[in-house]
Amino acid sequence: MRTFIDHARSFREDVTRRGEDFRRLAAGQSPLALFISCSDSRVIPSLFTGARPGELFELRTAGNIVPPYRLDRPAGEVATIEFAVEILGVADIVVCGHSHCGAVGALLGGADLGTAPAVREWLAEVAGGPAKNHPFARAQDGATAEAPGGDLAAAVQSHVLAQMDRLRRYPSLRRRVADGRVTLHAWYYEVHTGSVLVHQPDTDAFLPL
Repeated sequence: MRTFIDHARSFREDVTRRGEDFRRLAAGQSPLALFISCSDSRVIPSLFTGARPGELFELRTAGNIVPPYRLDRPAGEVATIEFAVEILGVADIVVCGHSHCGAVGALLGGADLGTAPAVREWLAEVAGGPAKNHPFARAQDGATAEAPGGDLAAAVQSHVLAQMDRLRRYPSLRRRVADGRVTLHAWYYEVHTGSVLVHQPDTDAFLPL
């Protein structure tokens, strides 16, 4: 913590030197995109996108999971997405999975999460998803049951697409995606190389940006 504390103490001096940039932020926010990524400490969206303060509206969840849209059980993640779309008017939404993802690995490998029941129940939201190509549905049929030693990258990428399907079911997004006001992007970030792949619908493959 000492490093963080020292930096926080000196940060004000940096802000003073770049005063105009930060004064503009005080007037309000108008982010360029909503960026949904994993809580994993190795995944830092601004690091590999080069985004400056005010440019990304970030939502970080365990396993970059997008929960189903439900009003009978309010969720902060759902509210964040709706706020970004309805109030901030973002035109682009990125769902970004990553290599070495512990959440996807736990689901595929059937990890014992008995000591973390909240994590177990949160990840169970994935298995109940409607996407027919979801990796965890295939794992039940034995196609990927050998994971985590199997193709985790492919599973993570399929997982990202499943979250995209969830997003398309959000009422505010259903309209905006259909008329082109909002564009969805599926990304995959490689922690060990820094490479970013994007899903290309025409080939149904994740390819380098």
